[in-house]
Amino acid sequence: MLNDSADNKKDASNGIESVNPVRFFSHSTRLFRHHVPTEFVILGFIEFFALMASYYSGIDLRYPEDIWYQQFGDYLPQALVYVVIMQMSLIAFGAYQRQSHQSTTMLAARVGASMMLGMLIMSITFYFAPVLFIGRGAFALAVLVSFIVVMLVRLVFRRVTSAYDLRLRILVLGAGKTASLVRQAEPKGELQGVNVVCYIPMPGDRESESGISLVKTPGALIKFVAKNQIDVIVLALDERREGLPVHELLDCKMGGVEVLDLLTFFERYTSKIRLDIMQPSWLFLSEGFEVNNFRRMWKRVFDVVFVLLLLPVVLPVAALAALSILIDGRGREGVIYSQTRVSENGRLFQIYKFRSMIIEAEKDGVARWAAKNDARITRVGAFLRKFRLDELPQLFNVLRGDMSFVGPRPERPEFVEKLSVKIPYYNERHRVKPGLSGWAQIRYPYGASEEDGFEKLQYDLYYVKNCSILLDMLVILQTAEVVLLGKGAH
Repeated sequence: MLNDSADNKKDASNGIESVNPVRFFSHSTRLFRHHVPTEFVILGFIEFFALMASYYSGIDLRYPEDIWYQQFGDYLPQALVYVVIMQMSLIAFGAYQRQSHQSTTMLAARVGASMMLGMLIMSITFYFAPVLFIGRGAFALAVLVSFIVVMLVRLVFRRVTSAYDLRLRILVLGAGKTASLVRQAEPKGELQGVNVVCYIPMPGDRESESGISLVKTPGALIKFVAKNQIDVIVLALDERREGLPVHELLDCKMGGVEVLDLLTFFERYTSKIRLDIMQPSWLFLSEGFEVNNFRRMWKRVFDVVFVLLLLPVVLPVAALAALSILIDGRGREGVIYSQTRVSENGRLFQIYKFRSMIIEAEKDGVARWAAKNDARITRVGAFLRKFRLDELPQLFNVLRGDMSFVGPRPERPEFVEKLSVKIPYYNERHRVKPGLSGWAQIRYPYGASEEDGFEKLQYDLYYVKNCSILLDMLVILQTAEVVLLGKGAH
């Protein structure tokens, strides 16, 4: 089916070299094992300088008599802090993620919410570091200009990405049962930013599901790849031992086209590890799953410092939450309750939370998941759970070392015992400390069943495999959106 002649290789190599250079932006950039779409990395750089210019514009509008560029260096520390906080706020509201079919109104709301969050954080920063304050008028003008400039940049960015279709162009090698997993993932929205161009049937493929569009290459694979500007080839054969075009795949790889196995493809572009196709050897042969003393050290330092920085903001909120629980329960119910959970390496510990359920929530002694509209949740408890305020006492668990700020959700031993029997590799999530927030918590709704446990484990394993400072910061920033908008709470 696929020719492998020297002439074809030569012609195809020339074709690879003539690929539109705009396709470069469709690839992903690897940052600490986590892959980020390259176009968003570039957008981040553009907005960094756009926000910097907006900051100085606010100063210039407020103090037109000053020649700001002569004092550029004097304002630089304040400008850098402003830009970093504003970009962190944009990340927190998912502004650097693909939002399919997002209207201009929704884009403006997202950017506006990011600016408001940035203003709040900057106001707190001014309180603790008055030297950064430039005046209310200049600061307000800087934020206003920032909103206008970022919106203009975003609208241009959206027009460019639409015109050039910067989605990754994927060729799936295989059209059988294995390849159908890719097709099934597309309508679920798991492969945003990916354009599956075609499926090529291979020897040994078993009968596929209906709906897969098949393409037979008339010549060498590399010529077909060059002509169709393929970025990534995904190996999804049902039987690799029957007719895998090794030499042609090597030609494509040497020509700059990535060749990925199906599991790595899903890991990179869905940010989870598919348990249904994972082989045991992949766990220890693939890069990642490394827990060393250095990682434990920086993780612990990060946890302690971050919690101490949060305390001045959290303590007043915690006091109000405690008072609300006392009033709602008429002083007859405890404010904080503890519960046994599973920590790193299966160690048990007591987790602390604000009481959000009635005292006799499990009077029969049977552990139950919280459900949507759970009758056991009190009026105040429903509000606390919606915005995750019931979990504030867990900061004490983080300081004590039972938990980390970021990690898999700490589960009850009764659930762990059941899930570890029914779900393969479930106990691997206990290789790291559980977290107050986590990759699975921000990527998947609240888990309240064994099926949810299976789905969330795939995200937990991704975190355990690719844990880094960048991924922890990303989780923390995106947790802000989950908390402020009350996403996925039960």
